[in-house]
Amino acid sequence: MKKEIILTQECNREIRAISDTMEILSGKWKIQIIATLIIHGKMRFMELKKTTNGIGAKKLSKDLEELEINKLITRTVMNTKPITVEYEITPYGRKMEYLIHKITEWGIQHREYIFKENS
Repeated sequence: MKKEIILTQECNREIRAISDTMEILSGKWKIQIIATLIIHGKMRFMELKKTTNGIGAKKLSKDLEELEINKLITRTVMNTKPITVEYEITPYGRKMEYLIHKITEWGIQHREYIFKENS
């Protein structure tokens, strides 16, 4: 007989919040982009491309657009010739700093654990 699992309203709320967060941060690059902007402040597109090793211009552009839609970064077009575009973390996006720090901390510990287990 299959056991029926009933989730509480609070549990459903938390699972939905996790799902929303994962959707916003999905993919290989968004967390790296956010972390780079938190660490370095305002950056131009090509600076971001260089510091996010391996990302293509098209993917970076798409991810930046999605992060801007979600109000985590701002995009400022400078009145220069040629036109310069700068990206910056928003105060709302900066709220992710603690999460980024915890992900970094866990990643370092995980790498050490895996290498220790395999040696």
